[in-house]
Amino acid sequence: MSQPFKDAVGFCKTIMRNGFDAYIINVRLQALTLDETGSEQELDICTEAPFDELKKYFPSMEASGDQSIVGTLLEGGVTYFFYPASTEEAAYTDETISTMTPRLLKRLEQRGDIPLSAVCPFIPKAKETYADFADFAEGQIRFKGIPDQALKKDYSLAYRAMRFAANFDKEIEANSWAAIVRCSRRVLDYVPMSDFLDEWRKVEAEAMHKFFGLLFDSMLLHGLIPEIAALSRVSQIKNPDEGSEETVLAHTLDVMKTYPEELPYDWFGTVACLFHDIGKLYTAEYYGGRWNFLQHHRVGAKVTRKVLKRLHFEEQDIDLICDLVQNHMRPHFMLTDKGIRRLRSLDEYPRIMEMVRADIKARNGSWREFNHNLKMAERADIPDLELEPLLDGNRIMELAKLKPGPAIGKIRDQLLEAQVRDDVSTIEEAEDFVLDYVEEHRLY
Repeated sequence: MSQPFKDAVGFCKTIMRNGFDAYIINVRLQALTLDETGSEQELDICTEAPFDELKKYFPSMEASGDQSIVGTLLEGGVTYFFYPASTEEAAYTDETISTMTPRLLKRLEQRGDIPLSAVCPFIPKAKETYADFADFAEGQIRFKGIPDQALKKDYSLAYRAMRFAANFDKEIEANSWAAIVRCSRRVLDYVPMSDFLDEWRKVEAEAMHKFFGLLFDSMLLHGLIPEIAALSRVSQIKNPDEGSEETVLAHTLDVMKTYPEELPYDWFGTVACLFHDIGKLYTAEYYGGRWNFLQHHRVGAKVTRKVLKRLHFEEQDIDLICDLVQNHMRPHFMLTDKGIRRLRSLDEYPRIMEMVRADIKARNGSWREFNHNLKMAERADIPDLELEPLLDGNRIMELAKLKPGPAIGKIRDQLLEAQVRDDVSTIEEAEDFVLDYVEEHRLY
């Protein structure tokens, strides 16, 4: 091994001892192109360490005017070029290790021979969000260069292209789309779920229906959330008056499109719309000449929890979405005064009402039950602060056999909430509620 390569190995070891990967690019090819007798000797090294870190280990390191090069180091008459390493977890295995650089390509061209076995499409360069995409001014989303090669460098670009197409309301260029469909299996194999979630969270609520439509058309949804993709094979009556049919998936996408019209930017509410009918896959039963989905909202909430855990959602987000799925059917029936008060006591009452509104719009259905419930809600629209609990603090202390303190205020608040829900309407029921609450929470 010649001295320049020995020095390069030493540089790599220094970098690796400090916690960053580093390696010499294509040793065999560089050995062929290294002119040890000439005045200009050059070697290429690849590393994930940024320039600031390299400067600490090699004080004579200089920044490069070329964005594709991290920095250069002149040592012993040899110039070492440091290129950024591929750190994308979603890259195809053969595209992960750099085996070609612009400098090497130029040297090979000067020699007049470019050994195809040594040339790799991946040339290390700094990663930018839009780096692999053509100018959006073209009016479509297109990968730069050869689409299949662009995806090999980072398969998560498939999700990013769909995110751009949804958010900017543009179509994906035909060849780029064909590459995504061709590589759908590899996208699912190589892209970590965390990368998919990162792209999904950047999709605007108003554009999410298009994003999931593209996921379905590309067959990616079948691998990510097969329970949702399977809804394309479940049919239902769209509008009883018209007698038309639709797939549950088509209805789901329509609801996702309609929901943000009243609650814009509500990302979690739109996600709940995605899952609101997932239970129909498990409750579908054909009788009486039509499909029926009894209790699909309760079953759907359980399935949604399982899916969101698999996707590694945060626990509080899972609880929110599952609550919306479970309660979205409540306003579809004409509620009594008690039913309205119970509905209004739910924390997510506004979102639930908008889910129902979007559901009716998507089906061009009847507004009779919805309008009835709105009128009932107006009648029950009494601010909580204007209500008084049926029992005062002294009576609560007497029943609970407790001294004055925070516990009495807590019991009073819970009693007031029970009254708002219409669970408690008489003094006798209020006294029983206090005794049961004390017993359940062991406040004695």
